[in-house]
Amino acid sequence: MRFDYVIVGGGSAGSTLAARLSEDPETSVCLLEAGGTGTHWAIRAPAAVVSMLPGYGKISNWAYQTVAQAGLGGRKGYQPRGKALGGSSAINAMLYVRGQREDYDGWADMGCTGWGWDDVLPYFRKSEGHEDGDSAMHGGTGPLQVSHQKSPRPITRAFIEAAKQHQHREVTDFNTGDNDGVGLYQVTQFHDAARNGERCSAAAAYLHPVMDRPNLTVITRAHATRLSLEGTRATGVHYRVGKADKHVGAAREVILCGGAFNSPQLLQLSGIGRPDDIAPHGIEVVHELAGVGQNLSDHLDMTLAYKSKDTDNFGIGLRGTVNLVKHILEWRRTGKGMIATPFAEGAAFLKTDTALPRPDIQLHFVISVVDDHARKLHAGYGYSCHICVLRPASRGTVTLASADPMAAPAIDPNYLAEDADLRTLIKGTKMARDIMKTPPLAAFEHKELFGIRDGMDDAEWAAQIRARADTIYHPVGTCKMGVDDMAVVDLACRVHGMQGLRVVDASIMPTVPSGNTNAPTIMIAERVADLIKADATAAA
Repeated sequence: MRFDYVIVGGGSAGSTLAARLSEDPETSVCLLEAGGTGTHWAIRAPAAVVSMLPGYGKISNWAYQTVAQAGLGGRKGYQPRGKALGGSSAINAMLYVRGQREDYDGWADMGCTGWGWDDVLPYFRKSEGHEDGDSAMHGGTGPLQVSHQKSPRPITRAFIEAAKQHQHREVTDFNTGDNDGVGLYQVTQFHDAARNGERCSAAAAYLHPVMDRPNLTVITRAHATRLSLEGTRATGVHYRVGKADKHVGAAREVILCGGAFNSPQLLQLSGIGRPDDIAPHGIEVVHELAGVGQNLSDHLDMTLAYKSKDTDNFGIGLRGTVNLVKHILEWRRTGKGMIATPFAEGAAFLKTDTALPRPDIQLHFVISVVDDHARKLHAGYGYSCHICVLRPASRGTVTLASADPMAAPAIDPNYLAEDADLRTLIKGTKMARDIMKTPPLAAFEHKELFGIRDGMDDAEWAAQIRARADTIYHPVGTCKMGVDDMAVVDLACRVHGMQGLRVVDASIMPTVPSGNTNAPTIMIAERVADLIKADATAAA
């Protein structure tokens, strides 16, 4: 088989690219995805994320682990990543967050010309089908349906009111480039009549509606094992389905969309990267590229949790079990109710120092007790608050653990390597707890969990963070875009020193945006789709 473009990975970027590039009926596209079709009921029903996130049975989930983290007391972190068409947009909390204007202007200042806020805003808008319609900040006709939450719980409103009592402003839209304040997240959730209330993954938005295009071939359960290369030109992809090894050729380009972990891994398996990361595994170094697998940045997250006697949220108890059928029927009938929840309903972007020019921490207020990524369950009902450092200084790596392409990569986020991250997380956690203890929200509290108490000093908070903090699922940067010696791709996401090869996913972000990473990843794919089309036109 031979196609114009072969895309590896059907996640948020891959689904977007496959749909956009196949808009031209004269262009042939093949998409390889290691997981399934992304149409399972647990993906469509937002609240069912709790069945996929913990990684039991690896349902639509790579369920990776990190290497032992010195900054976390030697613990291994957990890294759930989506394994299905739609990628992590199939198992995330559906939160639609672009980040801050300064994030993208910062990319431009680093040499990534054309990637400033004013440059990328049109692509955010192009992707978006917002329920409020077209506006200066939002698109109304794009594939990705973005909605206001269907049925936020009263306890989430209490969180917002508690934060307002600390002089934080209420924000109705966190996607204008200025997200300072507190409010409700917007979500990637269908608002049309046919699928109202269902998750709108990138695959559901872009790919599933066009799967019947004759020039688009989608192969699921296809695990890419290495690139086929002629010198420094990528000519195709070797992949495995079951026990069968297969190959697909690319006449124009191979495009890697495996994300911050799998894209650098596939480059390294193919001999592209740092010799010290490749040669010890018996793999020939084809092209030395110092930045592959470097610059890993992620949002380390701390969680506060509380038991409550309020049962109008998610929990484990008789009333919740009895009401589950009622909730499912309500969701199927109206698209609303408890099944429609993203769990992380309440948002806050706050400054740990009022002198800061913009927020440096993010809160996710969750309508259930969260403990170890829902891998530890608590009987009864409750609520939680996540706190993460938006612009961490620590950097990690992704390298090969083995020459076996079916093995997981070695993921080392190097959490808390920089002391500034710990100091900011301590400040942010104390700020969040002050909000949780403020009357509108404190009225819901029955018991605080994890041994948190009044009067803890910074050393005690640091110990808590090292014992319990982990990812909030925003890894980026391991094939970073740029013009410096550590850049892996250029400003059009072409791999430096290679031909016919691009990386288009969160791995190309030079720094992590100040928020969730799904919307920025889709934006990147939209913009690069236009760049690829322009290159093809110029070459014709």
